[in-house]
Amino acid sequence: MSSSRGSPTLVPVTGRRDRVLRVGLTGGIGSGKSEVSRRLAAHGAVIIDADVAARAVVAPGTPGLAQVVEAFSAGVLTPDGSLDRERLGAIVFRDPDSRATLNAIVHPLVGEWMRAADQAATTASHGDVIIVHDVPLLAENGRAHNFDLVIVVDVPPELQVERLVSQRGMAPDQARARLAAQATRDQRLAIADLVIDNSGSLADLDRRVADVWADLTRRLGNGPVCSPADH
Repeated sequence: MSSSRGSPTLVPVTGRRDRVLRVGLTGGIGSGKSEVSRRLAAHGAVIIDADVAARAVVAPGTPGLAQVVEAFSAGVLTPDGSLDRERLGAIVFRDPDSRATLNAIVHPLVGEWMRAADQAATTASHGDVIIVHDVPLLAENGRAHNFDLVIVVDVPPELQVERLVSQRGMAPDQARARLAAQATRDQRLAIADLVIDNSGSLADLDRRVADVWADLTRRLGNGPVCSPADH
């Protein structure tokens, strides 16, 4: 989407030429990425959440849900016809082939949903806008290049385990298995343009997100102008 990493993209919006800074936000399970996302939204970012997209594309009556049922049987449905995420998760978590099958169904639909949401946000903007794509598996899916910059929410793995145990009721071994199924800390940090350390208090996080927001607004306002053909 961008021709210059870290610089906003110039997008024609209803006859105007406004800057759009597209940011990828990611972090491992238990990192507190959602807390960062909420704070960025409060500062004025438009948030496009991959988890919301993943639920929307397999909602009852959607082609996505029909494809999932065809692949995994009606046993992954609840009595009311919606997707039983816990049951499906148990299947795909222990079987890489099943996980690959599910990803092949869901990921293209999520990508389409998020592109449409991005276009809608761009069209609805009145002036420059910062759009944050909240993507848990950004390091895993190799899409970091689609964004003007990437923010990684970072905490030590032992703190991730501690949070999953204390906040989500997981057993320690279960928490470690969930971490092992994701990209490593080093792999996430390798795609980062900005890193938010979330190992401290919520007050610490407030300050760090405020600093990052100031950085993003500076980049949006001061970055070089690209032509529409560049993105």
